[in-house]
Amino acid sequence: MRILVANDDGYLAPGLAALAAVCREFGEVDVVAPEQNASGTSNALTLQRPLSVHTAPSGFCYVNGTPSDCVHVALTGLLEHRPDLVVSGINNGANMGDDTLYPGTVAAAMEGFLFGIPAIAFSQVERGWSQLDVAAAVAREVIAQALREAPAGPWLLNVNIPNRPDALQRPRRITRLGRRHASEPVIRQVSPRGEPIYWIGPAGDAREAGEGTDFHAAAQGEVSITPLQVDLTDHAGLPQWRRWAGA
Repeated sequence: MRILVANDDGYLAPGLAALAAVCREFGEVDVVAPEQNASGTSNALTLQRPLSVHTAPSGFCYVNGTPSDCVHVALTGLLEHRPDLVVSGINNGANMGDDTLYPGTVAAAMEGFLFGIPAIAFSQVERGWSQLDVAAAVAREVIAQALREAPAGPWLLNVNIPNRPDALQRPRRITRLGRRHASEPVIRQVSPRGEPIYWIGPAGDAREAGEGTDFHAAAQGEVSITPLQVDLTDHAGLPQWRRWAGA
């Protein structure tokens, strides 16, 4: 078993070290992660400049690019072998609902999935790395069960783990993505040169967080496991749009 580990918090993040340690229990591990925190970079690939890969004293490789860059470079040139599994995380904070479109944590796993490799993204619900050892233990069990019992073919899972000392004993729910209200307004400031600058505002509150959603599972202190897909087609709306187009 060969496992590729990536993240978006950077190669020095505690969550990355914890996840890599867990994965070594299953086989050979390669770690390729961003040089710096790359949260919110989504599926971006760096196309305007070359990428550099260096090896840290820990043995982790780090790339001056995005999480997707890390997995892409690993799979298309850096590694001499094809991994059997790609995992990403453990992220410092939740990746749920609409937010899954933005995080590099999910994107790194998705990049592996796009290459036909099963992949899992792991996040803790709250920021701060509290109960990280417990989250790693949950990740261990999820990986073991996925390798043992998951459906055939490549699959992509998004796992959000509560920051609780009893997270290992909490129920694991198969969930769907919830929805958020629109983001809060940008925060306007003035630079030292007198120019206007803008910070992206906080995410909106949960709008659709009923039973069955990842938001609901997290609110109940449960482990949320959401199967994801890449196809963004509005299949239910296709007939209406075909009529609109006269097709």
